[in-house]
Parts: sequence; structure tokens; C-alpha cells
Amino acid sequence: MTGSTHPTVPQDFSIQVAENEGMPPGPNSKASLTPVARTRRLTGTLTLELSKTPAATCGIWSVKEQAAMRHPLARLIARTAAIAGVIASLAFPVLAQDGTGPMPENAQPRSYGSGWVCDLGYRVEGNKCLALDIPEHAYPTGRSYGTGWECDRGYEEVGGKSCNPIPVPANAFLRSYGDDWQCERGFRQEREACVQIVLPDNAYLTDDTSGSGWTCERGFTASSSDCVPIAVPENGYLTNADYGDEWACERGFFEIDGRCDPVALPANAFLDPASYGPGWRCERGFKTVDTACVAIDLPANAHLDRSGNTWSCDRGFQLADGECALGR
Repeated sequence: MTGSTHPTVPQDFSIQVAENEGMPPGPNSKASLTPVARTRRLTGTLTLELSKTPAATCGIWSVKEQAAMRHPLARLIARTAAIAGVIASLAFPVLAQDGTGPMPENAQPRSYGSGWVCDLGYRVEGNKCLALDIPEHAYPTGRSYGTGWECDRGYEEVGGKSCNPIPVPANAFLRSYGDDWQCERGFRQEREACVQIVLPDNAYLTDDTSGSGWTCERGFTASSSDCVPIAVPENGYLTNADYGDEWACERGFFEIDGRCDPVALPANAFLDPASYGPGWRCERGFKTVDTACVAIDLPANAHLDRSGNTWSCDRGFQLADGECALGR
């Protein structure tokens, strides 16, 4: 074999080949192998350029040539092994954090799937399960976030380090969840105390903790701190409304100047429960004219509309001069 030979070694990252790298020093070394090409950066595939002379090798590599070729490959294998070790060392804590590595102390297998979880009262740190610093009057929650614990019922967290008793004033009790208190019935909260509710005559206690704690009985209205009677006129009745009108007129009467006057019902009309208007409406086929109900004069090719108190032209006809004419 004559000319230059270029053996190729696969490589995944760039390395450098130095001049005469891997060649032993000595006067005889240059007899069988010319120096390797000058240092250069290789990417992807490592190429060793070896110049051979036909007379010296006759197409066969010498032992020194093979050693020069194997030396970069050995370095490549060593570097690859070192990188793999670093990756494995970095991956182990990640797996431990996820509960998929070797199970440490104070851990147990997951109740479903694979892997493990720390025991209650412990939290994963790196590849271990370390005990939480749980204060007195607290219990572990098992959560991987926050403090990992909560205060017992009747205690409140202080600075994320301790659980102090919730001060409950006299005539109060803890709410069902146990993180706050509420005044007993007959008392209302004023700042951090529960004061007794003074109940006026004709009133009763309510569950409204934001207001006075009482409301007036039916037929009475609150005025300052008392319950005064509601003045209902004749032919009127109580509405029982919490807001708005306290009374309204009976059917057949309408309100005027604080009294309930009877509705003057004309012929061919009926009482209208609407709160506006005269209190009555004309029957079907009649229309309102002042305070009376007048019969509708229905022209040809017309019909009463839905209300029954006006009319419209039939389909195909148009209104013209008070009549329904055939449309064009």
C-alpha cells in the first residue's frame, strides 16, 4: 500500500491531537513513522493522518504506529467513562428527590405504583428522609411544601415556628374548624370581646353577627334602638319586606297620600294588580279613553292584537286612512 493512510476513530465530542502525541522519544522513532499532523481541533470523527512510505512498511503498520493510533482511543474511552460517572452522581439525588432511587431510612414503599415516600413527619432531602422540626401542639401534614405541619385545633401558628393557644374571650366558643372564635347567642363581638345584646321590646335575636343582633317583630320597624309600630292605613296590609314599602294597599284600592282609596272601576274593565296605572284595565275588545272603556270599531281585514285592546291589519293588508287595504 502506497501513499497516505487515514484511519478513523468515531468521536462524539471535540478533542485535540498534539504533534507527536503518543510517540516515544528516541533517535529510531523517526525511521518508521513520520510525525502526526500538527495540532488541530476535530469535531465528530477523529482522524489520525499517518504518512507511510512503501519501502519502510510495505503496506503494514508497525507496533509503534498501532500504539500511536490506540493512545487517543484509550483517552476517549477514559473521558467517556468519567463523564458517565459524573452524570450518574448527579442523577442519583434527582431520583431520590422523586422517590425512585434506593429507599432510605424513615421511608416506605408507595401505596400505589413504584418508588417510595418518606414516613409521616419526615421530608426528603437529597437522598435521605430527614425529620421535621414539629413544634408542640402541632401535627405533620405529609405535604412536601410549606412547613410540613399544622397547629392543633385551638392553636394558631406564630412565625412558622410555634403554635400558641387562641385566646377565647368570655361568652365565646371556638368555631368548628378551631382556628377562630365566635360569640354565643345573645352576645355580639366588639373587638376582642363579646358584649351582651340589649334586646328592645317587640324584637327578637338573629344570627347576624355583623349588625345589631336583633330585628323587630312583624308590625314593628326599627327606629334608633327601639321597635316602633308600623302605621298601616285602612284597607292596607304589611308587606314583611326587609327594605322598601312596609305596607301596601289591598286589591281594589290604590295608595294616595298615605291612605288606601278604592279603585273607581269603569264598565267593561277589571282590576289590574300592577303597581302603576289607574288600577284597572279594559276587557278584550275595548280600549281606554280617559277613565272609560270604549268598544273597538274593528275595520274589515283587521284583527285584535295579543293585548285585545288594539288591532292590526291582517297579513297581506296595509293600514291606509284608518282602513286595511290590499298591499302591493
